[in-house]
Amino acid sequence: MPVPKKLFLSHASQDRPFVNKLATFLAERKISFWYSKRNLVGAQQWHDEIGRALKTCDWFLVVLSAAAVRSKWVKRELLYALQEDRYENRIVPVRIQPCDVEALSWTLASIQRVDFSKGFNKSCHELIKI
Repeated sequence: MPVPKKLFLSHASQDRPFVNKLATFLAERKISFWYSKRNLVGAQQWHDEIGRALKTCDWFLVVLSAAAVRSKWVKRELLYALQEDRYENRIVPVRIQPCDVEALSWTLASIQRVDFSKGFNKSCHELIKI
């Protein structure tokens, strides 16, 4: 698999502590990514900025948790990625806690996911292999 030009991090705001840690890991490995906390600044039309980011990224990582399953924005971002050809075989589900994945999309069951319940470091190395 090619290295991402830019990875979109989709997550629920409640999962920000995990995503902060993941963002640090990615940055240390010089993997370019778009992350709302880092890329959105005050007075921006944040929904437009998210849309622009989805159009420019070539990989999509979705953090799966109970909060993410309930998030309308995570669902919107995922549905966009599922419809775009450039994200074909470039969607990476990352499970950080048990949740009803099919509530976001029935298609996620068929995509290889990284399960972070095995430990952060081990799972990060699994993620890098993808």
